[in-house]
Amino acid sequence: MPSESTRPADPATGLDATLGIRLVRCSPDEVVLEYDIDDRHRQPYGIVHGGVHCTAVETACSMGAALAGAARGQAVVGVENHTSFIHAVREGRVTVTARPLTRGRRSQLWQADAHTADGTLVASGRVRLLALDPGAALAGEAVAVRR
Repeated sequence: MPSESTRPADPATGLDATLGIRLVRCSPDEVVLEYDIDDRHRQPYGIVHGGVHCTAVETACSMGAALAGAARGQAVVGVENHTSFIHAVREGRVTVTARPLTRGRRSQLWQADAHTADGTLVASGRVRLLALDPGAALAGEAVAVRR
């Protein structure tokens, strides 16, 4: 079991909870999240705001990378998120699936794709994450998951 400082944060807290993002399954090789579109996800044109897609992509990639890093006692932090918006969506369920592209000693690169229930690709993103050794400083403090 990963230590408190290296296990992934529960998506049922913070921004993810606010957006209704739910964990379906999570391993060091694949993370699947989902959310049901409602008014909190839509921008003024009535489609899902791109920031929602970015958030879900970042969360899925970060959770998988955190589990992979935990095996080495490392924590991870995202340093780059490049998410493309492919197809506008207004309603229904969005499922986000993330898988690693590389898992190096100092960084990881994960890819996540977001699909609707009928299989339409709505967003795709890559997140690069920095692997931090125990005791490494992050924003002036030792790395630790806050609750």
